[in-house]
Amino acid sequence: MIKVSRLTKYYGPTRAVEDVTFEAEKGEIVGLLGPNGAGKTTIMRMLTGYFAPTSGTAKIAGFDIIEEPMEVKKRLGYLPEVLPLYYEMVVSDYLEFVSQIKGITFKERRAKVAKALGLARIEDVKHRIIGRLSRGYKQRVGIAQALLNDPEVLILDEPTIGLDPKQIIEIRELIKSLGGSRTVLLSSHILPEVSMTCEKIIIINKGRVAAVTDKAAIEGKDRIIVKLLGEPAKAAAALSKVKSVANIEQSLEGPFTVLTLESSGKEDIRQDVFKAVVESGLILVEMRQASHTLEEVFLKYTAKEEDAR
Repeated sequence: MIKVSRLTKYYGPTRAVEDVTFEAEKGEIVGLLGPNGAGKTTIMRMLTGYFAPTSGTAKIAGFDIIEEPMEVKKRLGYLPEVLPLYYEMVVSDYLEFVSQIKGITFKERRAKVAKALGLARIEDVKHRIIGRLSRGYKQRVGIAQALLNDPEVLILDEPTIGLDPKQIIEIRELIKSLGGSRTVLLSSHILPEVSMTCEKIIIINKGRVAAVTDKAAIEGKDRIIVKLLGEPAKAAAALSKVKSVANIEQSLEGPFTVLTLESSGKEDIRQDVFKAVVESGLILVEMRQASHTLEEVFLKYTAKEEDAR
């Protein structure tokens, strides 16, 4: 549904985005994750036709963003970071106005506005002035305008920015409900928002794709944390012999040696680890399982990107 190929954007001599390539399938909720200034908004603006790429291209629902921009726009809904609202207008009047801009016929207009109000869950404020709404409701009005043309692809730039915790949860649930029938691409620099909303995660750093992963892959990689009392070298040597241990990270915590073991398979290796500790004469203080976090994955891949430069 979204196919991006070597997308690059320069502002004069400054490179904002370089060689970005990724895909999003129909029904997926995909997150662009990266720090502020990483290039997320620039990527979204190129996909929506706001900016022309310096090189590379992309296809939305099978249509090229450069060669067929109007066909792309017909199939696209976009919520920019700065909400495109007229604060003096009533919600329903504003959506009627936007529907005209989007080319929705008079005959279809009322039904499309009603559907967008329902999807964004703002029927209860449709007769209120936009400027008097809470930030959360304004965000919902912005999402409603993006949904007016019943798009196949929905692009949301920092959709929860500036919201309080309750509003964030509401918008997060709303976004989840919009997936399945349409492809959703959202950007955020807030890791929990991406991990709780998106199935696929594209990590962007300094204008480049640092990694493409998914929540299942991150959560599925279990590790064993072992805290021991004894010689660090002896501890690492003993546990490196345990079958299926693919990687060992070692650190010191006061008098204790802490080893993080990563398994190469899915089997539970705790019994083998306990046996190896006992046979080596070390004292086991603690052993527990721990999953990778998105924070760890993000730091790992952005560090790799820094090293590559």
